[in-house]
Amino acid sequence: MDVDPQFFPEGVDLERPNAARIYDWALGGTANWAVDREFGEQLVKAFPLIRALARANRAFLGRAVRHCAEHGVTQFLDLGSGVPTVGNVHEIAGEIDAESRCVYVDNEPVAVAHARILLEKSGDPARHAVIGADLRDADDVWERAFDTGVLDPAKPVALLTVAVLHFVPNPGLAPAIARYRRLLPAGSFYVLSHVTMSGVEGSELEQIQRVVKQYEQSSTPASFRDKEEILGFFGEFDLVAPGLVPVGAWRLDDPRSPTLNCAIGGVARKPGF
Repeated sequence: MDVDPQFFPEGVDLERPNAARIYDWALGGTANWAVDREFGEQLVKAFPLIRALARANRAFLGRAVRHCAEHGVTQFLDLGSGVPTVGNVHEIAGEIDAESRCVYVDNEPVAVAHARILLEKSGDPARHAVIGADLRDADDVWERAFDTGVLDPAKPVALLTVAVLHFVPNPGLAPAIARYRRLLPAGSFYVLSHVTMSGVEGSELEQIQRVVKQYEQSSTPASFRDKEEILGFFGEFDLVAPGLVPVGAWRLDDPRSPTLNCAIGGVARKPGF
């Protein structure tokens, strides 16, 4: 069944699949259209483990958010947050600290509309917010995020770019991430996951190459950077153990779970706290 018409905000591209809605489909969500599902089925043919990869990335997000909250950071700025689904950032953080706060940011109208409705139903809109914005404009995002009144600029923030930067083209991206790092107060965390071809071999590499080609047909082409370039997004921040590794291997709850090398992630903290 397609998305309810209430989620047809102005600016939605109904002709081409979109990364946020495809990710929602991969996680078993319902905020997607036939065009996204058809694209997703083609992705499965190109890369049969695509849904397992999506779930592994979502599980990484949960573990990373818990790490930040358990280390005293309970404010979250989630860039490219996508369509809300099970295990949202504010829900996970709320399990650790009931007073945690989160601002979601996305430029996909369906994702923003769904997030607003979800937060309205949460019963505590003062602690969470969503804004529609382009993450590459760091100053605009930062100003609007704090204008919501949800976040306290005097306290550390956990900045999240999970499974989104590989859908953002290079021009202006590295300077934007560097700007976020400068804006973050000391003691803040930066959580990142990204698809890569570095260290990927054999059939997994062939499948990822097919996925890249397929995404060229969507409204969100993919840029799968190498590990060194991804590592550079952390700048001078201190990576926490085990560093930048496959998302399924980052503080994994169940060591028996399969690990794919094509998606890597890590968490780093800004010095000086």
